[in-house]
Amino acid sequence: MAAQSNGAGTQESTDWVSRYADDVIAESERRAPGKPVVVASGLSPSGPIHLGNLREVMTPHLVADEIRRRGYQVRHLISWDDYDRYRKVPNGVPGIDASWAEHIGKPLTSVPAPAGSAYPNWAEHFKAAMVEALAALGVEFDGISQTAQYTSGVYREQILHAMKHRGDIDAILDQYRTKKAPAKKQQKPQDEAEVEAAEGSGAAAEDDGSGGAGGYYPYKPFCGQCGKDLTTVTGYDDGTTELSYTCTLDGFTETVRLSEFDRGKLVWKVDWPMRWAYEGVIFEPSGVDHSSPGSSFQVGGEIVTLFGGERPIGPMYAFVGISGMAKMSSSKGGVPTPGDALEIMEPQILRWLYARRRPNQSFKIAFDQEIQRLYDEWDKLAGKVADGSVLPADAAAYSRAVGTAAGELPRTDRPLPYRTLASVADVTAGDERQTLRILAELDPQDPVTDLSAVRPRLDKAETWISKYVPAESRTIVRAEPDTEALAALDEESRKSIALLLDGLDSHWSLDGLTHLVYGVPKVQAGFPADATAKELPAEIKVAQRTFFALLYHLLVGRDTGPRLPTLLLAVGAERVRKLLAA
Repeated sequence: MAAQSNGAGTQESTDWVSRYADDVIAESERRAPGKPVVVASGLSPSGPIHLGNLREVMTPHLVADEIRRRGYQVRHLISWDDYDRYRKVPNGVPGIDASWAEHIGKPLTSVPAPAGSAYPNWAEHFKAAMVEALAALGVEFDGISQTAQYTSGVYREQILHAMKHRGDIDAILDQYRTKKAPAKKQQKPQDEAEVEAAEGSGAAAEDDGSGGAGGYYPYKPFCGQCGKDLTTVTGYDDGTTELSYTCTLDGFTETVRLSEFDRGKLVWKVDWPMRWAYEGVIFEPSGVDHSSPGSSFQVGGEIVTLFGGERPIGPMYAFVGISGMAKMSSSKGGVPTPGDALEIMEPQILRWLYARRRPNQSFKIAFDQEIQRLYDEWDKLAGKVADGSVLPADAAAYSRAVGTAAGELPRTDRPLPYRTLASVADVTAGDERQTLRILAELDPQDPVTDLSAVRPRLDKAETWISKYVPAESRTIVRAEPDTEALAALDEESRKSIALLLDGLDSHWSLDGLTHLVYGVPKVQAGFPADATAKELPAEIKVAQRTFFALLYHLLVGRDTGPRLPTLLLAVGAERVRKLLAA
């Protein structure tokens, strides 16, 4: 595990990632000197793997990447818990119906994929979308299928060991069975969809193997007849490893030799610590559902010693919410996934959201208008990085967002403001010829000549407009002048429009039109167009808002809309004159 100097990558412990990296390296040197550092994540492909689950991956990824930047070898394991039981039929998944309930209790890899899927089973269908998103995010990992591990006999020795020490395991579990977790103060989800997003895989509440008539057994076979885990172990012989069980669903009974049997798994609270010891995991975070007293992570810290290991170090990570969830869930169902987020934001932005907040801090991911403010904040940060005025912790988060130890992620060559691109996409409805015309006129001194220069950011903004902005909020430019409204204009309004139209040609750029539309009310009030806010009375702001509302009404039939300079460029000078000429 020898390190080499890599000063460019090391963040000098300026942020939470570096501090955890320090701890993980020290712990790895203590536990497994000279070996690669092992960090881990666990994901259950029981349905769409959502943005809350992504924190399970991004937290160790960011730490692993910092360790790689320092020259160490690291393995980031993602255990696909695809041998978990199918617990419920999720909401909002296309291609399934109530009939999928008949598969509850089977391993996820034994459940059919949704209708029309290209994948062989339920687990592979939902794993595939996550793998694609992780590739786009630059996450390097070693995937482990728990179905493959169990059914190939990889864990056979560990299973027999657990059964031999079932009394010790039961005694550990029994210390916690009557304890109740204290009430926790945490951010509350705001609606049903966010409640679903806040839920874990369900494993935290899984049966721990207790309650059987024949005593405690930490192993659960899948029934040889129905394939489900609705079984009860009725007997086990340590010498012969003969195990008998009965299926409570169909009454099927079977006696097998566990030293040769691979159709079952350890119960979750034993399975997880067994894997910590087997893989030598040094760092693994856990969600709130695994972190209360008596839960998997806490109990696992004692059970892992029976397998000769130690519990990983790692934080509890907090809730990830969604801004705009209520509107979105009503239209598309379910909760958003990393793939959904990557349709509307560049990978760097999504990485930044997870990098800039400590794991125990909750945050929201924007699918509503807030995404425009988020991009403004990101672009401002990029500017500070470029001019050297950025704070160290912000610089660290930015560095982790734009790339990994392997190099920078692909980026937009010319990152125009997201809100500008969204406004253009809104007005043009994605027409490439019109889009290029408008973007070329934003800055005549340095015109955009090829849309590839503003992609993929342009594509993300277009997708956001088309998928997540309600139809009633979309901008539709009038086809003909509102003659009635024009005829009813008072003298002041006519003069303001005349000043605007007179200045169109000489101000035809984004900056020029910004100066013009803000300047017209100033000039009308007898001030210079370039007078600053400090030089003006408060009434000017009121006059500006009134003028803006007038223009929006005459151009798009509403009191608000995209930023006026962008809207005017999008409409075009000739059409603006047609719609505003009284």
